[in-house]
Amino acid sequence: MSTVKEKSIWVSIEEDIQNSGLDEKSKKKLFNNLLNLKTKKINILITGATGSGKSSTINAIFDTEVAKVGYGVDPETMDIQKYELDNLILWDSPGLGDGKEADIRHSKNIINKLVEKDKEGKALIDLVLVILDGSSRDLGTSYQLINEVIIPNLPEKERILVAINQCDIAMKGKGWDNHGNVPEPVLNNFLDEKVDSVRRRIKEGTGVDIEPIYYSAEKFYNISKLFSFIVKHTPKEKRAVYIDNVNKDPNPWKSNDDIKDYNDEIKKSFMESIKDGMADGADIGGDIGRIFGKTGETVGRIAGGVVGAIVGGIKGLFGW
Repeated sequence: MSTVKEKSIWVSIEEDIQNSGLDEKSKKKLFNNLLNLKTKKINILITGATGSGKSSTINAIFDTEVAKVGYGVDPETMDIQKYELDNLILWDSPGLGDGKEADIRHSKNIINKLVEKDKEGKALIDLVLVILDGSSRDLGTSYQLINEVIIPNLPEKERILVAINQCDIAMKGKGWDNHGNVPEPVLNNFLDEKVDSVRRRIKEGTGVDIEPIYYSAEKFYNISKLFSFIVKHTPKEKRAVYIDNVNKDPNPWKSNDDIKDYNDEIKKSFMESIKDGMADGADIGGDIGRIFGKTGETVGRIAGGVVGAIVGGIKGLFGW
């Protein structure tokens, strides 16, 4: 992991406003917008059965070296581990399959967290990421978790994401190209069938359409795809929160399928969040690109392998 201390995105935006040459009224509005962006919080509940790879997934995507680690503040949620990365809060909860009594306790804890409200009376949890063990043939407890615990207690069904980890050993290690760090066609077909099976089982059990993806936290495969998946389902006004907390090591972001340019999707999501948040109600017209030029460069550096490789493309979004 990189040891270079990057400038915070918030410091970059503040410096751009100070150096913008705008009148004091416009600067004040931009600083108010900045304060609003800075105070946004993202809460993600990550759950899955023991051995599904929650910790390795968190470590691959986020800069957990700076995380504050704790537990649920009340005794009823002591099984849920809490990671605080500035305004990004990750709640790591056990899934089901640890025995009847434990499953009842875990289910209750997850439901309590899903119905919890923030200070504004809105749902505390922005996203639920359910991680399945791609090497397991028996996903019964995972379907029970999704179909009977999470979806019934989640009013906005688009807030649940399902991801199949350990895709590299889904066929007991067969079909994985170690040299290219990608699945071979036979494994790709197997994984596509698993995705279809998971989708069908959830649809049959709940009537809800879910689009699962597969990845490997261990092999660093499709990490960009998974992160793009997460960012896309995060409210736009909160997405900038991720920028300072993404893993700075470029290695997890290199190997992905070629279905989409996930780096480009992530970059656009970040920049839309900053552009919309900063321009809200500010009378700066076409000057926004000129004002936040340095901020765009900082986004490219901070996001490391995710955005850094395509930093030149950022300029096109704001006309930089």
